[in-house]
Amino acid sequence: MGVFSTSDTTTTGHEQVIFCQDKHTGLKAIIGIYSTALGPALGGTRFYPYASEDEALHDVLELSRGMAYKNALADLDLGGGKAVIWGDPDQIKSEALLRAYGRFVESLGGRYYTACDVGTYVSDMDVIARETRYVTGRSVEHGGAGDSSVLTAWGVFQGMRAAAEHLWGSPTLVGRRVGVAGLGKVGKHLARHLLDDGATVLATDVNERARDWVRSTYPQVDLAADATELITSDIDVYAPCALGGALNDETVPMLRAKVVAGAANNQLAHPGIEKVLADRGVLYAPDYVVNAGGVIQVADEIEGFNFERAKLRATRIYDTTREILRLADDEGVPPAVAADRLAERRMAEIGRLRAIRVR
Repeated sequence: MGVFSTSDTTTTGHEQVIFCQDKHTGLKAIIGIYSTALGPALGGTRFYPYASEDEALHDVLELSRGMAYKNALADLDLGGGKAVIWGDPDQIKSEALLRAYGRFVESLGGRYYTACDVGTYVSDMDVIARETRYVTGRSVEHGGAGDSSVLTAWGVFQGMRAAAEHLWGSPTLVGRRVGVAGLGKVGKHLARHLLDDGATVLATDVNERARDWVRSTYPQVDLAADATELITSDIDVYAPCALGGALNDETVPMLRAKVVAGAANNQLAHPGIEKVLADRGVLYAPDYVVNAGGVIQVADEIEGFNFERAKLRATRIYDTTREILRLADDEGVPPAVAADRLAERRMAEIGRLRAIRVR
C-alpha cells in the first residue's frame, strides 16, 4: 500500500491532493482538500468508473471546492474536501479495498472526514470506520447518523420554498408543477415532500427500477420518458437530482421552468451558465446551498448525532436561500455569484482567526 503522489495544488486553489493506490485490492483513489480555513475538510467519497485518471481528478477538484463553499454557507465549522475511488463498484468493491482506503484517510490525521456519495453507502462507511476515526455517515447501529439523503431532500425542499416565496410571494409549492430529474435516494424523499405540500410532480430516471418504484409508491406522480421531455414540459420548478452538469448550453435554452432548485452537485456545466439562466428569467437556487442538508446531518454526527437538532439546522437552509436571493437582487448579480461571495467572505473572515494563537 502506498501513496504514489502527494502535492499542494496551487493552480486550482487546493491545499492538498492525495493520490492513493493499493495494488493488492485494486484501490485507486484521490482525496482533494480544497480548504481547511473553517476546520477539517468534510466531504463524501464517490466510487465511480471514470474513463480516465484525468476525469477522476477533474471531478474530485470540482467537488472538493464545492464542498468548501457548501460547508461555509451551511454555517459549519468545517472545510471542504472530497474523494473519488476510481473503478466500477460492482466489480471491485470489497471489504479489503474499503479498509485500505480507510487507512489512507486515517493517515491524514483528521484533515479530512469522509462520508457517503455516489457509489458508496452507509454500510461502506461502517467498513471504512474499522480503519479510521475520520468517517461520518455510518449506520445507526454503529453510532452514526444513517442515510443522509433524508435531510438532503428536506434541505432542498426548504430552498425550493424560499425560491417560491421570492418569485411568487408565498413559501409553498401548492398548485405548482415540479419536475424531478433523478429518483435515487434524495429524489424519492423530495417527491414525497412536494406531494405532501400540495405540488404536482413530474419525474424521470434512467433506472427502470426507480421508475417502477415511483409507479407503485406514488401513482399520482407523472413520469417523463427522459430528462429532455421533463425540462421541455410545462413545469414551474426544475429539480435536478442526479449527476452534475444538468444546466448546460443545450438544456438551458429548452428549460420552461421559472425556478431551478435541486439536489445534484455542480449543476452549472461551466461558468457563465448562471448568467444565461438569469437573462432568461429563471431563478436559480444555488445547488450547494439547497443540497446542504446531507452534510449538515453527517457533520452533526461528529458531535454525537441528534436527528432533531440536525433537522432544525437543515431547516435554516430556507433562511440562507432567502438571504442569498435578496443579496443577488440588491447587488444585481445572479444568485450563484451572491452565494459564492457570502461563502468566500465567511472563509476569509473566520480563516483569518487562525492567526490568533491559542494555548
